[in-house]
This record gives sequence, C-alpha cells and structure tokens, in this order.
Amino acid sequence: MFDVRSVVRAVAPAAAIIFLQLVLWPVSAGTFVSGLILGGLGALIALGMALIYRANNVVSFAQADLGSLPATAAIVVMEVWGFTYWMSLVGGLLAAALVGAIVELAFIRRFFSAPRLIVTVATIGVAQFLFFGSAMFPQIWHLSPTIRTFDPPFTFRLTIGAVLFDANDLMAAIVAPIILIGLTAFLRTTDTGVAIRAAASAPDRASMLGIPVRRLQTQVWVIAAVMAFLGVFLQAGVTGLPPGGLFTWSILLRALAALVMGNMTNLGAIALSSIALGILQNAMERANDGALVGPVLLAVILVALLARRRGTSRLAAHEQGSWALAGEFHAIPAHLAKLPQVRAFRAAVGITIAAVVLVAPEVLGTNGLIKAGAMLVFATIGLSMVVLSGWAGQVSVGQMAFVGLGGAVAAWAIVERGYDPVLAMGMAGLAGAALAIVIGIPALRLRGLTLAVVTLGLAVAASNALFSNELWRWIPTGVFDRPKLLGRFDVDSPGRLYYLSLVVLVISVVAVRGLRRSRFGRVLVAQRDNEVAVSSFGANVVTAKLASFAVSGFIAAVAGAVFVLHQAAFRDENYDVGFGISVFVAAVIGGLGSPLGGILGAVYLRGAQWLLPGNWQILASSVGVLLVLLMIPDGLAGLWYRTRDQLIRAMAGAAADSQPDPDPDDAIAASANGSGPPAGGADVEPELAEVTE
Repeated sequence: MFDVRSVVRAVAPAAAIIFLQLVLWPVSAGTFVSGLILGGLGALIALGMALIYRANNVVSFAQADLGSLPATAAIVVMEVWGFTYWMSLVGGLLAAALVGAIVELAFIRRFFSAPRLIVTVATIGVAQFLFFGSAMFPQIWHLSPTIRTFDPPFTFRLTIGAVLFDANDLMAAIVAPIILIGLTAFLRTTDTGVAIRAAASAPDRASMLGIPVRRLQTQVWVIAAVMAFLGVFLQAGVTGLPPGGLFTWSILLRALAALVMGNMTNLGAIALSSIALGILQNAMERANDGALVGPVLLAVILVALLARRRGTSRLAAHEQGSWALAGEFHAIPAHLAKLPQVRAFRAAVGITIAAVVLVAPEVLGTNGLIKAGAMLVFATIGLSMVVLSGWAGQVSVGQMAFVGLGGAVAAWAIVERGYDPVLAMGMAGLAGAALAIVIGIPALRLRGLTLAVVTLGLAVAASNALFSNELWRWIPTGVFDRPKLLGRFDVDSPGRLYYLSLVVLVISVVAVRGLRRSRFGRVLVAQRDNEVAVSSFGANVVTAKLASFAVSGFIAAVAGAVFVLHQAAFRDENYDVGFGISVFVAAVIGGLGSPLGGILGAVYLRGAQWLLPGNWQILASSVGVLLVLLMIPDGLAGLWYRTRDQLIRAMAGAAADSQPDPDPDDAIAASANGSGPPAGGADVEPELAEVTE
C-alpha cells in the first residue's frame, strides 16, 4: 500500500537541501548533473554505512576505506600489468568482498558483545589499517603518490551546458541507480534481506528463531565493502583517487550527514539526501565556496540530529551510550601506603620519573629535545580528552579543533597585538572554552555515536573554514619571533620550550586531579554511568556537562598555544581531521580514565612518529587501538595500575589482606570498570549522596 507519509519523510530532507542550493548557489544544468552523479556515488558510501548500522548498530568510520583499498589495487594493476577497465572492475569487486569479509571476521566479530560505541571506535582503527594498506600498495611497484585516474572504458562524449561528460561519468550515472534500486529490492523481497532487517532490530530474538545473525553480519560487511568500492572506483574515473586511496574526510562527512538525515535507517531518505548533498557540495565548490562545505555539513548534521525524537528503544540506547571503558585511577589504600616498603617503592618511581624528565635536555640532542617538547604538549591535549571523554563520557574525535583555535588565537595575539605569551595562552584557553561550550550545548541531547559524528563535523568545518584563512585572513602566516614570557624569560631555544611545556603539563595534571577529587568530578563520573540517578539526587547534570566541555576546551586550547610557540608559526596542516582522529586513538590507547592515560597515549603517539617512518605510524596507531580495545580496554594506564597493585600486594604481604572499608568515591568507578555493582545501585548511593552535599 502506498504510504504518503513515508514518501514525504524520504523526500523532504533532500528537497530542503536542493532548495538551499538553488537559492544560495545556483548553477548551470551541466554543473547540476555533475553534482547529481557525484551525489549518487556518495549514496553508495552512505547506504553501505546504513546497512552496517542496521546490522550492527554501529556507525562505521571505515566505510570509505573499505572501498579505497580494493579501488587502489584495481587502478594500480591497470597501471602496472595493463589490465583492462573491465578486468580491474571485476577483480576489484572480488577484492572488496574479500576485504569486507576479513574485516568483519578478524576485527568486528571480536566485538560482538561489546558496547556499540566501543565498536564504533574500533572502526576508526580499522579505517587506519585499511588506509595503511591503500598507501603502501602502490609502493610495492615503487609508484609515486599521486592522484590516480584511468581512461574511459569506451568512447562517449556529451556536453551539457559548458560541462563535458565522458564514459566514466556515464558508468557512474548508470551503475549507481542500479545498485541503489537493487539494494532496496534485496532487503525487501529476499529471505536474506528480511533476515538482515530482523536481526538488526532484535538480534537475540533472531538467534532464538534460528537466524544465523553472525553470518548475516558478515554478509552485510561484504555488501557494504562492495558498495564502497563501486563508489570510490567510479568516482576515481570522474575526479581521480587521492594519494593513498583515501576519500577526503569531507566525503565521509557527507555520507554521515545523509545518514542522520535519513534517521540512520531510512534507506530512501539516505540515498536522496546524499544525492542532494552531492549537488550542494559541487555547486559550492564551483562557486569557489568550498571552504564553507564543512560548516554547512556540520549545520545539516546538527539540525537533523536535534530534530529527531529522543527514542527509548535499544537502538536509541546504543546511540546515546557513553564511553564505558574508562578505568579510573585508584589511590593506594592508606594502610598500605604507610608501609615502609611501599613508601620506598613510590619514592623510587617518583624520583626515576622526575630524573628522566628533568635531565632530558642534557641528554637529548636538539632534534630529540624538539620532539620531546611536542610530546609534552600532546600529553596536555590527552589530559583534556580524559576530562571530556573519560570522565564525562562524551566521545570527541574533533579535539584538534580546540587545539587549533587556541594556536590561532595565540598566534594572532602575539603577532598582531604584541601581547605577552602568557596572556596569549590565557586568551587561547578562553577561546577554546567558548567553542567547546557551543559544541556542548547540542551535546546536552546528543552523546555516544551521534556526538562522535558531530565532533567529526566540527573537525572538518574547522579544518576547511576556520584554519585555512580562505574566508577571512585573521591568522598570521609565516614564522614570528618568540617574545619573552612576562617580559623576562626567554623561550627561544628547544630546551626552554621543553621546560615551558613541562610546566604547563604539570599545572594541568594538578588541576585535573584536583578536579576529579572535587564534587564536580564526582558528578561527572556519576552522570556518565547513570544520569537519571544523579539527577534524582539533585545534581545539575546540564551544568556538569557544559563545564566538562569548557574545561576540556580550555586545556586543549592552551596546549595549542604552547604548540604554536614551539613552531613559532601557525601551520594549518597540523590540525587536520586525520591527525585529530589519531589524537583520540592515542588517548584510548593510553587510557581515558586517568591523567596518566592521557600522558601515556601522547608518549605512544609521538613515540611512533618519532621512531617510525611515514605510513608505518598509521599502522602503529591502528594496531594499538585494536589491541587495547580487545585486550586491555582501560588502556596502558589501567595495565600500569594493575601491575602496581600486584607489586604492592607482594611487598605488603599479610597487610594487604586486611582491607579497610572502601572509599565511597571509588564505588562509581568500580561500577564503570565492571568490578562492582551497577551504577545507581545500593552500593553506589554513598557516591551519589556525596554528590548532593
């Protein structure tokens, strides 16, 4: 039966986008058709993401890379072995199916019972792994990194307006609609399609009915990979494939925007929205407004998400879940900390760390000292992520937007205004806090998967518009002379910059630890695990969330200001989306639950960049996050704390068995780690009661 409401829901978002394009960025018929073709190819990416979401309740950040690896391979064999277009197309389809199956069986299946937000973060690691493969594959034949394209498979020329279309455009215009229609028919009419839909909505019930849920999920990833390959391969014929085979982050963001416009599961609305967004983006780029693409896509995502009804289904619960693997720091029990052997152990560890940190300038050369100073800066950025993601449970993959804003404001204050660096750092921190609050306001309704999508949009928007100087030239370019701190202290050498970074890091650590021990810190952790329970005790959850964004943005922006001093310049390439993703991954590897985790994550990230060449750094990041999520979810910091506790128990002997009553402040943390009762239960009430004091 024809459902008018369903048609309206599918068409309305796309119609609104087309209206916006016609009013603000009118184009010729040829440009419109070109955008229509690119939008259809983007729809293949978006629908693949929708399939995975329906099957796994996961937003896959690896969708573009699922296609980029086999597409790169297909184009390379055309160059090296002289394969025809059709041979490469068929081979690429087979390779894509194999990639999709391997990714699901080797990685995604191992997270079958994990929280969906954790699986989404795992797809970031998978994306980095696939990108590594795409970047390294041409190097097997010593091919240079370049934009790869190929000749049309047959002769065809058509001019619409002033735009010339060839056979590559025709293939894209034919194949994309066929795949979209075929996918819809497959899901609606075939037994496998119906089973996929049933397994997505109720996997436990589907398993009880004999539906092979896991096998179906493998099939979904295979289909999604094939669709991604077609989208990337066909677009390579039209616009070319970037070096490494990676779709730009703006393309991925466009797919995510279409996904949320279609309410994550409405395939018709997702396809039409993707096509409309492709037309809009093409029109903006032809009008030389490409810098606005990121902000517009971010606005579309925010409007679409905020307009959705807040659901209470399992699907909505997955979307709104918070980060649940933040193993917290636990202080050594007082009766053990007083033991002489334990005090000696703690003193030895502290003296060793202090000695290594303080004597580094005397041991490291100039190059090593520069890298060590940068490591301290990124440790401070890691601390900002501990506050926001670890304690508040708000997953942010766009933290480098706050860092970049802080660096830009500091550069402006020093160069254009001649302000003291200390004042510039303060101004940078306030600017970062303000931007974070702006992002935090919609986060009052968004968290989990949806907030990750929003922060990715923020990163793209900042990279495209805020830091590029294309819209307004407010960020100083070029190298500047570092002024004295407080008019007295020179910071014109790597050693002095190292100590400046160390001082900022130490102050940040002290502030963050004090914050966690305060009532505010207890509210943050408590609302992460059980927001309803915290609200029932009278705590202001709204204020706590916004404050966590503000504090996180302030610390990140101050770190950005210090980073600018290190480089004596603002370089926008240091704040791109990919690097921001790597920073988040590093924080997960280190452990988001404690300040030590933020520091260890920075050591891992910068250490990999220090020791490994080029793309091997990406492999280290990918393997690191996947291993951590699978084996030590609370990160390297959690591993250290467990090792420390075992050593202390061994040294304490019988004294370790006489445990006093636990600190009520640890109850909610134990609940988050799965080592205690659920948050909000009877044993957590002391924490919540303390929150209301």
